[in-house]
Amino acid sequence: MAKDNVRQLKPRGPDSEKITINLGYVDLGQIDLLVDEGFYSNRTDFIRTAIRNQIERHADVVHKAVTRHSLDLGLRVLDRQELEAAQAAGEQLDLRVLGLLTIAPDVSAALARATIASLTVLGALHASAEVKAALADRIR
Repeated sequence: MAKDNVRQLKPRGPDSEKITINLGYVDLGQIDLLVDEGFYSNRTDFIRTAIRNQIERHADVVHKAVTRHSLDLGLRVLDRQELEAAQAAGEQLDLRVLGLLTIAPDVSAALARATIASLTVLGALHASAEVKAALADRIR
């Protein structure tokens, strides 16, 4: 029996993006040695830790740059309703995101093109191939 206060949540998207890096054999061997010695559970754990340490080391610079560039920090979801409201108001959006920008699947290429003047994403952009193609000349 379902409870009245239970509601279905939106499906959760991926919380990371896969990247590929090239490392020299000596660097890779040193990482493997640290894994073998038990400092890290695997190569990925080492690389994530190293990246996080560097980001933390430069946290002040990142914070100042986010403020200076007026970036949305984190996860930004752009849905059809928001774009239709902008279109009705005669507005065009200049989007600047540090993190993940997701343009909802129900946003058409025509609506995206009509309402998004420019798009800067430092991180990842998740949108349909049609929307990405429609905005290709506006993505910086």
